[in-house]
Amino acid sequence: MRAVLLILILAIVTLILAVASGFIDISQTREAKAPQVSATGNGITASGGQSPAFQVETGSVQVGTGTANVAAPTVSIEPKNTQVPVPKVTVNRPGAQTQPVTNSAQ
Repeated sequence: MRAVLLILILAIVTLILAVASGFIDISQTREAKAPQVSATGNGITASGGQSPAFQVETGSVQVGTGTANVAAPTVSIEPKNTQVPVPKVTVNRPGAQTQPVTNSAQ
């Protein structure tokens, strides 16, 4: 319940900021009119009335790419041969334990 209330508050604050900054322009184009309500012995009837109409204009956001001069460092790596310990796997085949199969990583 708190999360729903927090989201509702954030939505209202965002709408207020958008209208205040001019990003959204809301204009009412038609007035609201209440319906004529009459009560008779058969029940209550409502006729007429008009809902309001609004015109909403929003700003636009354009996203794209451009070029700019940026100082970027250059890195150079020179390979050097060095001896390092690597794993070695020896597999003995069944019945031929005198000739193991060896994998030497290089």
